[in-house]
Amino acid sequence: MSKIAEGLLYSESHEWVKVDGNVAVIGVSDFAQEEMGDITYVDVPDVDDEIKAGEDFGALESVKASSELYSPVSGRVVEVNAEVEDSPELINEDPYSAWIIKVEMSDASELDALLSPEAYAEIAK
Repeated sequence: MSKIAEGLLYSESHEWVKVDGNVAVIGVSDFAQEEMGDITYVDVPDVDDEIKAGEDFGALESVKASSELYSPVSGRVVEVNAEVEDSPELINEDPYSAWIIKVEMSDASELDALLSPEAYAEIAK
């Protein structure tokens, strides 16, 4: 069974969000990385790009699939994790510490639409 970290919010498209003030730290869930297999490439936006909740901001590629990444929140990209760009396998090793982007949220109320760990566990089976 996939690990679901406490203290995070989740989207139905299997991204997680850690809220740090007005910044959303975004990565992919353990369930998502297990489904994909060995991740070989991470496509990320540029710093200062504006992204919208529900729209794709990048992609993950593995030996067996390519999967779009969908932003759980709207805002401006303030940081991109260069470590996962250089070493995509970090997402397979520990998806909850291998964040992908940090976004300065333009509307924190969008967090209300995300899932609790318990609710996410119901769809990540």
